[in-house]
Amino acid sequence: MPATSPFVAALKKTLRSHGLTYRELARKLGLSEATVKRMFSRGAFTLTRVEQILRVLDLDLYDVARMSRGQAATPVELNLDQENALARDERLLSVFWLVLNEWTFAEILEAYAITKPELTLAFARLARVRLIDWGPGERARLLVGRDFRWRAGGPVKKAYGNRVLQELLKGRFEGPAELLRFEARDLSEESAAVVRRRLERLAAEFNELAEVDASLPARKRNGFGLLVACRPWQFSVMIALKKRKA
Repeated sequence: MPATSPFVAALKKTLRSHGLTYRELARKLGLSEATVKRMFSRGAFTLTRVEQILRVLDLDLYDVARMSRGQAATPVELNLDQENALARDERLLSVFWLVLNEWTFAEILEAYAITKPELTLAFARLARVRLIDWGPGERARLLVGRDFRWRAGGPVKKAYGNRVLQELLKGRFEGPAELLRFEARDLSEESAAVVRRRLERLAAEFNELAEVDASLPARKRNGFGLLVACRPWQFSVMIALKKRKA
């Protein structure tokens, strides 16, 4: 995770608001001041270390997630030119996804069946539509917020939406890191609103955990899909049971 990430900036701001110096935080964590300074300068936090810092600050990950999103001055949606570019080219979308998840140019070349000229062209196209800033040493910096949302009914959802859902749900969900649960109950509007807020919180924490893990080498991370859904719904067999109005 780069030191300039909104997550790191939010942690630093929280430390200042609590009146904590790096030295005091180091003492509470049982670390040297130099180690703590290095963590914040490099953005190199393990999940365990983040949890320890949050306990010291009496916060949870969601609190910092909200702060970090509040600092971001990037749009919440990609523009139509950006989405059209990704919708028209699966390979370009794949490269963008990897950059979004902190894969470096060298890591992509090593792990995927793409040549250096092809990857160079993909980076150039992403830079042309202002999705990344591409500099010396093949370093890419995102120009959009990591928590952006695809446009409702936009080019990317039209091109890939159904395919993504079908591929995600095709699995058996029996692995140790897998879970599929479906619940259907009657709720009041007030309770449904509570559920929605908690699902939004879960999605935010999922993204913030990815931010934390972004400091790890790509080979130590795996792609995960999280599907969060909730809407008024009734099974068709129940609808068939309902009395017909006279």
